[in-house]
Amino acid sequence: MENEPVVQVTGLVKRYGAKTAVNGLDLVVAAGAVTAVLGPNGAGKTTTIETCEGYRRPDAGTVRVLGLDPVADAERLRPRVGVMLQSGGVYSGARADEMLRHMAKLHAHPLDVDTLIERLGLGDCGRTAYRRLSGGQQQRLSLAMAVVGRPELVFLDEPTAGLDPQARRSTWDLVRELHADGVSVVLTTHFMDEAETLADDVAIIDAGRVVAQGSPERLCRGGAENTLRFTGRPGLDLGSLLKALPDGCGAAEPLPGTYRITGSVDPQLLATVTSWCAQHGVMPEGISVERHTLEDVFLELTGKQLTGKELRA
Repeated sequence: MENEPVVQVTGLVKRYGAKTAVNGLDLVVAAGAVTAVLGPNGAGKTTTIETCEGYRRPDAGTVRVLGLDPVADAERLRPRVGVMLQSGGVYSGARADEMLRHMAKLHAHPLDVDTLIERLGLGDCGRTAYRRLSGGQQQRLSLAMAVVGRPELVFLDEPTAGLDPQARRSTWDLVRELHADGVSVVLTTHFMDEAETLADDVAIIDAGRVVAQGSPERLCRGGAENTLRFTGRPGLDLGSLLKALPDGCGAAEPLPGTYRITGSVDPQLLATVTSWCAQHGVMPEGISVERHTLEDVFLELTGKQLTGKELRA
């Protein structure tokens, strides 16, 4: 069916000896969406993605990719799914262009190889052996190999790790084009701005389970407090201000003349603050609202900083 999810994971369990890496995980990836999967080191994110790619067998639960079992139906899935690995998957002595052209020949309707090489800035290294490419060049080649076959679904593992800003933006543009063409994308990244910019949906994994899933906007709205800041004369009566604010709000003067209001920041709260200021002869300046970010949500849910070192461990 057209509206069926491209990935459906139900009750996934995967153990390594006595260690349970994934513990009853449920995950849904919508067709045609860019879904970012985030998780700190040891959360079970990599194991989950590798199980979806068919590289690992689940100990319990079910995994369906494009309606098929990624292990039992691997031959049927390979022409329809692109996989970008963070490392490996390329012969170390192979030249970049010959490896990409070889991959293109395995598919019935591949993208134009020369255009893809130019788009990802690989033209200067096409005849260079893979092992002699820089980390960023290897990353871009792996991305090109994952998408050259026009897959219905593509798994991208840290696609911009080690890239310079220009190459990173080019990669973002390519992901947007895949999305516009109806390709479903599962993206793992440790860049929160990347997830917020590209993803329609975000799944946060911790301790072997999905602890939150939704659009970046919904996750950020559902987080803890936003912050309203303004400046005014030092020493305002915060007790009086607090009484005017809705329950659950806080008020502080972290620096003289700089004020921070925390809580559910909405138009009504803004009106309350400005009304209080007017009543007390205060001219609030530099009013700003700091939106709850995806990184804030991640830290609240997992208690761990998401770093490149952790994700590669």
